[in-house]
Amino acid sequence: MTARVREFYEELADDYHLMFADWRQEIPRQGEALDRLIRREAGSAALAVLDCACGIGTQAIALAARGYRVHATDFSAAPVERARREAAAFDVDVTFGVADYRALDAVIADVFDVVICCDNALSHCLDETDLPRAVSQMRGRLKPGGLLLVSIRDYDRLLAGGPGAGAMDPGLPGLHGKSDAARPRGTMPQVFDDSAGRRIAFQVWDWAEDGRSYAVHQFFVQESSGEYRTSHYDSRFRALRRAEVDEALKAAGFRDIRWHFPADSGFYQPVVTARV
Repeated sequence: MTARVREFYEELADDYHLMFADWRQEIPRQGEALDRLIRREAGSAALAVLDCACGIGTQAIALAARGYRVHATDFSAAPVERARREAAAFDVDVTFGVADYRALDAVIADVFDVVICCDNALSHCLDETDLPRAVSQMRGRLKPGGLLLVSIRDYDRLLAGGPGAGAMDPGLPGLHGKSDAARPRGTMPQVFDDSAGRRIAFQVWDWAEDGRSYAVHQFFVQESSGEYRTSHYDSRFRALRRAEVDEALKAAGFRDIRWHFPADSGFYQPVVTARV
């Protein structure tokens, strides 16, 4: 991860919810799906959760509302501060901190029943050494028998150009503009109307020549009193294929590695679970 990635989330913190039709309604939906997965894979005794890429608190708040004891961290301070405010607004008990998921042991001594890393956050592992370091650090924060749960975009399907590759990802409402290498160039605009007015959200993607990473340009066009204002945020992601993730998890000592897809899990992105 780079300083620019950190700046991306610092800048985006106040607007992150604009990617969703209704972010506050999204929280209980995700909570239900994640709770079901955790119970199925780890049992009802798994209550202590570390959300190591909490962003503005979507999953941390969702699980706390379902009775989990949640400690939530992110490597960007501004999203953590917003997540703290949102948790108070939802009247749920979550503790927070700032931590890079590649160096969790530097600031977190506790171990947990479950560690989660959602919303494609793992795809910020741009350097070859980042992914092994990250999953090793996540393993180190798990109790014996603990569960890791990670969600990423379905890059295997996306790069293969499969139908509906982005249909359940709020950042991928529909792909368009394929290049010669069948790499999607962006997402179709989503139009939302609510009490604040109309807004349009879409992304433009610029791929590296080797096809291993891409720059995301996130645009929000917001209407107020008949006038429109455009906001732009940019960051870089690595297109992590499932085999890469599996290999890193195995090398870190995880077992029982399983992939769960939206049609089965109800979660909007593919989820990989693994046990210590």
